[in-house]
Amino acid sequence: MPRSIHSLDRICAAVAEEGCAVERDFLTGAVVTALAADARRRDAAREFRAAGIGRGPELRKNEAIRGDRIAWIDEADADTSTRPWWVALERLRVALNQSMYLGLFSFEGHYAIYPCGAHYGRHRDGFHGDARRVLSCVLYLNESWGEADGGALRIYRDKDTRDILPAGGTLVCFLSERFEHEVLPARRERLALTGWFQRRP
Repeated sequence: MPRSIHSLDRICAAVAEEGCAVERDFLTGAVVTALAADARRRDAAREFRAAGIGRGPELRKNEAIRGDRIAWIDEADADTSTRPWWVALERLRVALNQSMYLGLFSFEGHYAIYPCGAHYGRHRDGFHGDARRVLSCVLYLNESWGEADGGALRIYRDKDTRDILPAGGTLVCFLSERFEHEVLPARRERLALTGWFQRRP
């Protein structure tokens, strides 16, 4: 669950006012460490695959645009390491729906590992003709991350950009159809849990 109920209030207020929220230390260090260990266990078990661009028959792989590898996660498979994440997500979903009437219904997400030097070019998370993705959420799982490590999430706003370092425990939420964004190259392996709150089809 979130460290504090106040973090939910801050996220809801920031999304309502700016369309984007950054909440550091959203989950405890122990939970972040357990999630990172779960991702690395799955990677060692070869559950990760090179990420693609697009969806369905239009899905393609292009490392010049996107260089991470991913492993999808499902609440039905939650265990002691991932359960706190799903509990926190549900509390956030309810809080957002109560404060903003977004109609958030479900969450789809995956772990993402970016090898040293990998990036993801500028894009939006929403698909053309499909408005189900409403709010993008990224939880970072990197220990002791500093500016010298690079790998920032760059969000393109109306008149400027905002760079967010992928420090462990930081949660970033932003409106999926509104903001273009990219992942800048990092100087070490970069780990995140990424997903989207969705409306009903």
